[in-house]
Amino acid sequence: MDIYDHPTFRMAGQQFDLVADLLQIPDAERGRLKFPKRSMTVALPVKRDDGRVEVFSGYRVQHHLTLGPTKGGLRFHPDVALGEVAALAMWMSWKCALTGLPYGGAKGGIACDPHALSTGELERLTRRYTQEMIPFIGPQVDIMAPDVGTNEQIMAWMMDSYSTHMGYTVPSIVTGKPVGLGGSVGRREATGRGVSYLINRAMDGLSLVANKATAVVQGYGNVGSVTAFSLAKYGVKIIAISDVNGGIYNAKGIDLWKLEKHNEERRTVVGFSGAEPLTNEQLLVTPCDILVPAAMERQITEANAGKIRCRILAEAANGPTTPEADVLLDQRGDIFVIPDILCNAGGVIVSYFEWVQDLQSFFWTESEVVDKLFRILEGAFTQTLNLSRQQKISMRLAALSLGVKRVQEHVLQM
Repeated sequence: MDIYDHPTFRMAGQQFDLVADLLQIPDAERGRLKFPKRSMTVALPVKRDDGRVEVFSGYRVQHHLTLGPTKGGLRFHPDVALGEVAALAMWMSWKCALTGLPYGGAKGGIACDPHALSTGELERLTRRYTQEMIPFIGPQVDIMAPDVGTNEQIMAWMMDSYSTHMGYTVPSIVTGKPVGLGGSVGRREATGRGVSYLINRAMDGLSLVANKATAVVQGYGNVGSVTAFSLAKYGVKIIAISDVNGGIYNAKGIDLWKLEKHNEERRTVVGFSGAEPLTNEQLLVTPCDILVPAAMERQITEANAGKIRCRILAEAANGPTTPEADVLLDQRGDIFVIPDILCNAGGVIVSYFEWVQDLQSFFWTESEVVDKLFRILEGAFTQTLNLSRQQKISMRLAALSLGVKRVQEHVLQM
């Protein structure tokens, strides 16, 4: 479909086609599995602080509605486009199926630069988007969560706007909201904790000792920062970190607590006195044991895949590795890839926990949340690893095969 024509959707489509060939899915069934069930595009007129009205573009894509309500994040980023959102919704479908969650995949976005908007402008933009989406969302229809450029406060505004429309409080309309409004303890850290847990499992299999290992993290947002701190707790030395403005490097290890204070003051890791400057391009090819791309899509490409020097590639971001790069990594055979739909699944798993707690009005302790999170990740990791070894296919193909197969089984029964 031409409406989804975008590099990221083409990339997700290529991945699906490879899995469909492997699973021998008939051509007649592929379109139904691949293309989204529903896509919305809305115009969002928002009054800026200087009095002028600016119209933003908003999107929401619901990939399939077979396994239950759809679930997926909402991102605020200048490059948000319908095709990108559709690709992310597709990946979320396979992710939920892989981890056994009763959801279809969804994703939303607004094309804007959240850093260029005041708090008041962000609130007006969020509430207008929520109002436009009310006919298409609900606790049993589609549940949103934070993503790139959004946070607990954005979710709180969405919950309030939806609840005002309904006439009563509906905490289960979003996840990733403040704990005081029905959020789950451990939700903010969930994705990063999950990434570090799976890295630890991979290190066990590769006989890598944590306190002798080094890690490089691309992206110092919520996921990247929590991953870095979690790996450090295991004993891993973090030698390089970057954000959208650039990166830093220290072969002896970066003091994360000092970096956190610097980042809070400057809103960037750039300029940190305890490390040398580094570009994002240099960071990706820095020698290390663990490379964690936790930024945007299509960061590891055909151009740099051959230069990457790590033992474990943990995809904390969605779609950081292109299909062309995948081929090169497979040929090399010296890098253990934890694919994105497995690696960053911790966020949607604990979002599911939050949704369940809201529906029951019965809340769990953080130790219960973390224990249940690790149990689900362990099951998905073991199944993926076993299938990869049995069929001699990549971890990505194994993870996607499990996810696509489960969706296919449900779709064909409907």
